[in-house]
Amino acid sequence: MGEPVPTTCMRCAVGCGHVHEGVDVGHGIASVQGDVAHPVNKGLACPRGIRESANPSGEWLTRPKVRRDGDLVSTTWDVALDRVATAFETVLETDPDGLAVLGSGQQTNEAAYALGKLARGGFGTRFYDANTTLCMASAVTAYYDAFGSDAPPPTYDDIPDARTHLVWGANPAVAHPVMFRWIAGSARDDDSRLVVVDPVETATAERADIHVNLAPGGDLALARAVLARVLDRDLVDRDFIESATDGFGALRDGLPAAESAAATASVSLDELDALVEALADPTLLYWGMGINQSSRGTAAARALIDLCMATGNMGPGSGPFSLTGQANSMGARVCSSKGTWPGHRDFADPDERAAVADVWGIPEERLPADTGPGPVGIVEAIDDGPVEAVWAVATNPVAGLPDATTAQDRLDDAFLVVQDAFRSETADLADVVLPAATWGESSGTTTNMERTVSRVRAATAPPSGVRTDLDIVTTVGDRLVPDLFDAHDPEGVFEEFVGLTSGTDADCSGISYDRLERERAVRWPAPDPDSSGGYRYYDPDSGSDAWEFPTATGRARFSTGFGGDDPEPTTDAYPLTLTTAREADAYNTGVRTRDSVDEPGEPAARVNPTTLDRFAGSGDDRLTVESRRASIPVSTVPDPAIPEGMVWLPVHHPATNRLTIPATDPESNEPNYKQCAVRLVAADRSVGTSVAPAVLQDGGVARPLGSESGVGE
Repeated sequence: MGEPVPTTCMRCAVGCGHVHEGVDVGHGIASVQGDVAHPVNKGLACPRGIRESANPSGEWLTRPKVRRDGDLVSTTWDVALDRVATAFETVLETDPDGLAVLGSGQQTNEAAYALGKLARGGFGTRFYDANTTLCMASAVTAYYDAFGSDAPPPTYDDIPDARTHLVWGANPAVAHPVMFRWIAGSARDDDSRLVVVDPVETATAERADIHVNLAPGGDLALARAVLARVLDRDLVDRDFIESATDGFGALRDGLPAAESAAATASVSLDELDALVEALADPTLLYWGMGINQSSRGTAAARALIDLCMATGNMGPGSGPFSLTGQANSMGARVCSSKGTWPGHRDFADPDERAAVADVWGIPEERLPADTGPGPVGIVEAIDDGPVEAVWAVATNPVAGLPDATTAQDRLDDAFLVVQDAFRSETADLADVVLPAATWGESSGTTTNMERTVSRVRAATAPPSGVRTDLDIVTTVGDRLVPDLFDAHDPEGVFEEFVGLTSGTDADCSGISYDRLERERAVRWPAPDPDSSGGYRYYDPDSGSDAWEFPTATGRARFSTGFGGDDPEPTTDAYPLTLTTAREADAYNTGVRTRDSVDEPGEPAARVNPTTLDRFAGSGDDRLTVESRRASIPVSTVPDPAIPEGMVWLPVHHPATNRLTIPATDPESNEPNYKQCAVRLVAADRSVGTSVAPAVLQDGGVARPLGSESGVGE
């Protein structure tokens, strides 16, 4: 085997250090294990991260392809890049917004920064996203509203000191297994507890001391009910509220009665009191996609932050802690120029725009005026807007966007370039396919959910027909916007990125490759070579002025939002609620955990036995799930962990999102993946449609590594 190479697992956002060893001959990873020297995980590693790094399923792309006479055929890099450059240049000559770019939380910081620099500073398009809007935008918006800055205040260091671990709308036992081991270990202490709020009895809920089973979509009502009950029982932290916050009076005056709000969420008063009492101890409140991926996601996330502030659960060992989905979603938020300029610089601030344009060496007027609509709006703009070409990098929107059949039809109308490591439904639809390297084959850095930056290193060279994301992005940039990229290597791009963050709330300027070589990982803010961030906004040595938030007043802000209506309530015709969630061993949209794009099989629909008896009745385990947008055949699994009236489908299956609704949160633009109205019918009675993607011709051969592809969470 090759020499041991310390790197970082890119399977999820925990950010575990790995040690990879490449094969002696050819390409691939021969051995993967946890890195005992890495400060995040200290040698721990989950089986799926090891397995998917070394030996995933899926169909690898190994040569560029172009569409000729309706088929995708192998070609040279020169031919493929010429086709891309010609098409993009033609679109850009008419309108910069004619070219849309979709990135991913699976790219390194360097590749994400370069792609954002090219999209914003090179092309000048507003139709760009880096995956954030599909998973974390509601949490991001809530953090800005409350604290004036993005990212959770707590870190992993706070987990052992919490006495209540309140997991709300998340399933870390499945999504973040190494982190869940820390949470469960802390909750086992005699004076500690694990509390879960979720409609489903998830793997996390099975381990909980208390599981509050609320109505689907009832999160905002329940959070307001808990706060109202905290006030009824006079359990607020008045010192923190008065010394460090604004807006509590307006929130208090607008709260509903605790009993009525709890009833809206289908939660009893006893369960409500259990939540109130749990919050009386130092609490870490974790939430995930069950909160964010909703048309009320921002309001619900803000309500959870309000709970932390009102009960004094701010400071070490407590606080609001959103759980990031894709491996480098946090890094993309800091460096990719999606919702902010690098370093979380305000997108609309004229001084910040001028600073970015100066570093990039471009005219300021080339930068787009706003951050754009998010992926749902980007794809809609193929129909009713200016978008004529789409460049999808390490993402699979044909399977991952809501109302996926419509998304597929729209993307089929655009000139579509797909840059990825794996064959996917989106690659099958492309006009040009650019095969990209993945982790284990490329170098750079990544940033985990607690703001820790660490190295990603290559343990094996990519095959000769494959190029790294950074190489592809800078090559396209050099053809279309000469002189935009001064640096083309990962370290040079990283130095430019961290320099642009200097003096910002997300200051990474004290982090270098040399420092990461010595320390393995550094948490931002890190404004100098000796500093590393801890709990944010809090300085215990400052006495009465311990709290300082980057808001206009220096104080945190309570919210008064109560959200809108359910975008698609159940009816007599569609009486069941569909929800989507992760499976333990399936990667986002399944591109590296299923064997074939052509034969994905039927998704397994988990349904309460009573619901099956009521709405299916025939005893047949093969049924059809229908929404107003499509129908898909499923194999049903009777499961009492699923509440009555709900159908649970895996978010990773490529058929699932044909059913979901393209409604979005009005503040964050995040899609409402978690609730839509459906019905169950016998397969031979289905009247909906199920659309199969085109077939990729001359497919690539497998190679034993992980992939970068995935949309959403």
